[in-house]
Amino acid sequence: MRSVPSVRVETARGIVGDRYHGARHRQVSVQSLSALHEAEEVFGAPVPAGLTRRNVTLSDAVVPREPGALLRIGPVLLEVVRVAAPCKLLDDTIGRGAQEALRRRGGSICRVLEGGLVVVGDDVDLDAAVVAA
Repeated sequence: MRSVPSVRVETARGIVGDRYHGARHRQVSVQSLSALHEAEEVFGAPVPAGLTRRNVTLSDAVVPREPGALLRIGPVLLEVVRVAAPCKLLDDTIGRGAQEALRRRGGSICRVLEGGLVVVGDDVDLDAAVVAA
């Protein structure tokens, strides 16, 4: 994973250039810095956002976990499909115990209902139900 200033997100397909682009349900993964800070306390060491294998990291929000919840990042509307379970590779890349520290803190997997260009610093609406109706 690498940090980029913007990404093009396609409706019902995901992030252009991502390995999951075109997947039916796993189109965008979203995590929050606050959850990563909690994981760091449990883990006892830094948990770099880039090593968690998530597409988007929100700087100041709690990512919804309930399937069907909607969130908007800039022009892009996402629907939560499921919780993002941390994989065993995290113990190899971050350190032993990272997978467990990220359990219940790994963010959510979403599908794209409305695409667009997401730019670092875009507004985030975690109560997008009103916007989507």
